[in-house]
Amino acid sequence: MTVRRCLPWPDKRLQTPAAPVDAITDEVRAIWADMVDTMDAMPGYGLGAPQIGVMLRLAVVDCSDERGRAVLMANPEVLFASGQFREHEEASPNLPGVSAVIARPRAVTVRFLNAEGEMEDRDFVNLWATSVQHQIDHLNGRLYFDHLKPLKRKMLIAKAEKLRGRA
Repeated sequence: MTVRRCLPWPDKRLQTPAAPVDAITDEVRAIWADMVDTMDAMPGYGLGAPQIGVMLRLAVVDCSDERGRAVLMANPEVLFASGQFREHEEASPNLPGVSAVIARPRAVTVRFLNAEGEMEDRDFVNLWATSVQHQIDHLNGRLYFDHLKPLKRKMLIAKAEKLRGRA
């Protein structure tokens, strides 16, 4: 089990789009394994590779109750998003101690390269959909608080920095 360190905000890699994955290799599988271990250790519902300093379009998501059902994705992209939104409190290990309620589409269809190296289209709903979208944001150099209005975003980051100063 390898738990990797999450980059602290405002590391520039968290604001940089990740590079596409050309093929599923043993190296990619090893990164995914570390990502699942890191996600489970947090505990969290997902992780994007840039969060641990790996600048590839890799994500893992596991919103199952029993865990151990992680969906491994390379180059995920949203093909369809429902017009119905749901709100969920989101956070990130890259900016610990703070969270915000974000409204995202309740359901999405995502295309990605799976662990077998095949293109897969999969539907995600509710928490799974929220987590997948959250991870795709990471792959695009965005964090959940980028969805907030500027003043709310500034206040959230200031609160996190204040908490970090105490540590």
